[in-house]
Amino acid sequence: MLVVAHRGASFERPENTLAAFERAIEIGAEWIEMDVHADDDGRLVVTHDKPRSNRAYPTLEEALDLMRGRAGAMVELKTPSRYRRHAVVARTARFLGEDDALLCFQRPALVEARALRPGLRTVQHVGFGVSINAARDAWGAGFADRRVTGRGLQSALALRLVPLVYTVNEPARMLELGDLGAGGIFTDRPELALPLFPAAARR
Repeated sequence: MLVVAHRGASFERPENTLAAFERAIEIGAEWIEMDVHADDDGRLVVTHDKPRSNRAYPTLEEALDLMRGRAGAMVELKTPSRYRRHAVVARTARFLGEDDALLCFQRPALVEARALRPGLRTVQHVGFGVSINAARDAWGAGFADRRVTGRGLQSALALRLVPLVYTVNEPARMLELGDLGAGGIFTDRPELALPLFPAAARR
């Protein structure tokens, strides 16, 4: 079971900040998820919502520099169709290393990223009108916890995908999802999740 710190250690620190990422590493998280937008100047910045001109955000490069060699990054690319998708996808894929993964709801962005970076791990979010078949060429499939079913997880496994479920903060639910076949969870509480799953089971 992969334990992914959702937006860093976001229960203890402000989400999608360098402080949250550093805290997740201190806790022992081996994977950290972050959200990335292109701002009005074309910079790739870490934020869940559309960037505001009057706020400062860490850049993707800063976040990855902090994690490099310490934790794998799961980078969720937000609304790439709103920008010049090719340029945004190309720049994002270029920053990612072999220990990282790119997540998105939009399959064309992931297809393009894999063409630019063969072997890049990608996670296709499914549900909300996106079928499991859209993830067929990906490394993983992302499911919302409130909508996931055991059947959906098994469908992902049948396609040889890693089924990842977001966002799971209750230990009992974490264990239940493991029994149902989930390959990983996104959680705001990595300090609760990590002790539940031995290190060998988090690979």
